Amino acid sequence: MFTQLLSKSPARKAAERLYAAAAAQARAPAIYARMDVPDTVEGRFELLTLHLILPIDRLKDGPAGAAAVRQILFDVYVGNLDAALREMGVGDLAVGKRMRKLGEAFYGRARACEAAFKVLPEAGPLEAVLARTVFEAAPGAEPAALADYLRRCRESLAGGDVEALVAGAPSWAET
Repeated sequence: MFTQLLSKSPARKAAERLYAAAAAQARAPAIYARMDVPDTVEGRFELLTLHLILPIDRLKDGPAGAAAVRQILFDVYVGNLDAALREMGVGDLAVGKRMRKLGEAFYGRARACEAAFKVLPEAGPLEAVLARTVFEAAPGAEPAALADYLRRCRESLAGGDVEALVAGAPSWAET
């Protein structure tokens, strides 16, 4: 009985694998080197967020179980952000305020990306989103390479097996 209570659901396991895959992809050195993404706390937050928005967007109309994986994926993301803030020494009283701001940032970026995705292959709106988020602290950096990479990731996820994605194995584009 305790084993069942303490064991993770298949959706939880899939979401954790999907989060780990997104985090690993967001840390790919080539993204920072070839696409001029700032290798800062903010830059890493932006890339992680983008690499989670993509599978969350893909799972919107997925098969049975996709909605649960989608929600748990977001919950894992929030839990890891909370843990990271605490690791960085943010006090308990400030964590709630910071988490609220990060949640608002996530939803704002998700809405902006969704709107930009709707007009692809027109890259201008996606580049504008990236310019004011990822590259905000990097004046003069060009968002075109990152926008192209994200477009290719989106296409790869759309063309990939959704069951594999639900199982936590996304098909990312090459960096």
